[in-house]
Amino acid sequence: MRNATIRQLRALIAVAETGSVTRAAGLLHLTPPAVTLQLQALQEEAGVTLVDRGPAGMGLTEAGREVVAAARRVDAVMRECEAALGDLAGARRGMVAAGVTSTAKYFAPRALAAFSRLHPGLELRLSVGNRAETIAGLRDHALDLAVMGQPPADLKLTATVIGPHPHVIVTGADHPLAGARGLAPAALAPESFLVREVGSGTRGLMQRFFADAGVAPRIGMELGSNETIKQAVLAGLGIAFLSAHTIELEVQTGRLVILDVVGLPEMRQWFVVHLSDRRLSLAARALHEFLLGEGAGFLPDVCGDLPAMPAVL
Repeated sequence: MRNATIRQLRALIAVAETGSVTRAAGLLHLTPPAVTLQLQALQEEAGVTLVDRGPAGMGLTEAGREVVAAARRVDAVMRECEAALGDLAGARRGMVAAGVTSTAKYFAPRALAAFSRLHPGLELRLSVGNRAETIAGLRDHALDLAVMGQPPADLKLTATVIGPHPHVIVTGADHPLAGARGLAPAALAPESFLVREVGSGTRGLMQRFFADAGVAPRIGMELGSNETIKQAVLAGLGIAFLSAHTIELEVQTGRLVILDVVGLPEMRQWFVVHLSDRRLSLAARALHEFLLGEGAGFLPDVCGDLPAMPAVL
């Protein structure tokens, strides 16, 4: 692989991300035949098949996955070098790859849009994914930085607080507990909870909250997104422990109600994170500084009216 070129590696990465030579060509601003030639040359250099065509499109072989993992690291180093040269030249152009966890997508895009208006010369690439996908993007150098809740302990990251992140329990407006004051966590034991997938930060926080209260919540249904959970709550399928920042619109319109539960809101923090050993480009540093200075101003305030009442035993 000593003679592999950056163009060839980037062609393989693009095919891996899009599953199609045509879509990869569009991403790279090349023609499909040009991408095919790059792939063929890279496979000849590797001496093994890296991609093959299946029912769902172009896919990576086991060897291809190994090469893509290395290619992403090489590409990240080259982009860092390009950014460093731009910094030395005093450039105000560049690209930032920012990740946002699915829970943060309810406020982070507004902050990123404001940043883009302040820096029209910078290209901002936004990726929204669940916690595992965002962590993988940081680990694989696909993301310069990310906005997320609790950072993982098994990845060496630099994490800085943006602002508070409250978590609450919500029901539909017609639920019998809507409007009750000072509910003890034990009062919710009979309820059916709608939850995210195992590994979700919100689900883990819910489990710790109830464990501390000596209550075992009844899991009624596991759903893949906050939006699906909200719709299921509105349909009367159960109640949910959610980030307060995901329910701003539904609370404002009265469709969802935040239950007044003793010990809630459970307060955590939003962080902006990046790999500790990664040198941030001028563009990435600008976004990092913006999020630290202005990010808290984009956080919704949906918990301010919760009354402080004695517990209902």
